[in-house]
Amino acid sequence: MPLVFAGLGNPGAKYVNNRHNVGFMAADAIARRHSFSPWSKKFQGLIAEGTLAGEKIILIKPQTFMNLSGQSVGEALRFYKLDLSALTVFYDEIDLAEGKLRIKTGGGAGGHNGIRSIDGHVGNAYRRVRIGVGHPGVKEMVQHHVLGDFAKADREWLDPLLDAIADNAAMIVKGDESGFMNKAALAVQGKAAAEPEKPAQRQPAPKQQSHVRQARPQQAPAKLPESGPMAAMLKKLFGGKD
Repeated sequence: MPLVFAGLGNPGAKYVNNRHNVGFMAADAIARRHSFSPWSKKFQGLIAEGTLAGEKIILIKPQTFMNLSGQSVGEALRFYKLDLSALTVFYDEIDLAEGKLRIKTGGGAGGHNGIRSIDGHVGNAYRRVRIGVGHPGVKEMVQHHVLGDFAKADREWLDPLLDAIADNAAMIVKGDESGFMNKAALAVQGKAAAEPEKPAQRQPAPKQQSHVRQARPQQAPAKLPESGPMAAMLKKLFGGKD
């Protein structure tokens, strides 16, 4: 029985480079790297067939638009009479920083319409490969963010990450999810900006007088007069001699 790898996105040229289409990009990278068959139309999507780790893989890119991804994925699972353990879905995750990748099985949709659609059609107990695209910072900007294209600078981490997904896809088939995540992290890590050097530790400053004492001028002891009326009076008071 085959395994199904589904990459999520929206069909059409204007969506090709969207952050929301990184699931399509992952599927394309796997197909190229492992010489899968040409893409053909089936199950309301595009499919390509190949093998990973000795297992037959059906790659599918739903062409129903993101919000209806479950129609296409569900049709494929029913055709092959597969349970959810045979399904792995690749998609964009705004709750992960750019370039981060995490795998989990089950869970909620987290506001992702494609995942919500699949959950509604087949259930949620399938493997998810969540590809971080970052969060715009405010909820109102999320749609604009995910439907926006990756910037040129994003290719510095995106290309190595997609290469790592393709190179190591067999690890998913073997169940080595932690190893797969580690390979992805190492691929992106080499492209991360160098950590700024820590500032040198400051030596304690020498102890200083308070500003009050610093402001007070140091005065020499007063010199007593040696002649004149004042000198004479002081000699009388203190018993001084002429």
